[in-house]
Amino acid sequence: MDEQHQKGKDKYSIIVPTYNERLNIGLIVYLLFKHLRDVDFEIIVVDDGSPDGTQDVVKQLQKVYGEDRILLRARPRKLGLGTAYIHGMKHASGNFVVIMDADLSHHPKYLPSFIRKQKETGADIVTGTRYVKGGGVHGWTLMRKLTSRGANVLAQTLLWPGVSDLTGSFRLYRKSALEDIISRCVTKGYVFQMEMIVRASRKGYHIEEVPITFVDRVYGSSKLGGSEIVQYLKGVVYLLVTT
Repeated sequence: MDEQHQKGKDKYSIIVPTYNERLNIGLIVYLLFKHLRDVDFEIIVVDDGSPDGTQDVVKQLQKVYGEDRILLRARPRKLGLGTAYIHGMKHASGNFVVIMDADLSHHPKYLPSFIRKQKETGADIVTGTRYVKGGGVHGWTLMRKLTSRGANVLAQTLLWPGVSDLTGSFRLYRKSALEDIISRCVTKGYVFQMEMIVRASRKGYHIEEVPITFVDRVYGSSKLGGSEIVQYLKGVVYLLVTT
């Protein structure tokens, strides 16, 4: 642990996995700097070989904000969300790690609330939730809302995880907790988020929630499809058996 952390000054490593996010990454970086003005943080972009020029945009952003504030840690091809976090964490110098999407569905304006909640409670994990008062979704069809809510209720009923939003991917972790939890996870893709929070709950980590409004992606196409829904259902069964 470096000297600044020993003195009690927290640093936040924000891991942002990307694939074809050229139109979004500049705005998400701008908003992070806007809303975290008094916070020591770095942004770690883990790009999975985007063919749309995402990495070129990130390199331009590095010229503006500095390579010490924006780290590009690219990979040659799509290798999955879970491994993206592991890859990003290898390069994280903060004692806290934030994971969030690059497509503007997770607004950086909520991060001060995450940080404040962690400091007030001493939580190991602060997770954004769509399913408590003050939270919600914007831009989804009724069918997608019902599918998401149904999937969450199913997992809640079977797994009893102690949190209201299992599949959310906007979270703040104490780095030591994330390293421990992620080493125990075996699933990939969208199920990975659910497995992390279920295993954290089973291990007795202190988890707090902050209401957020999830906004459907502004630019680009969603990467969620029928195969992910099947993967999710298999993941629920797997966690029911193994946790």
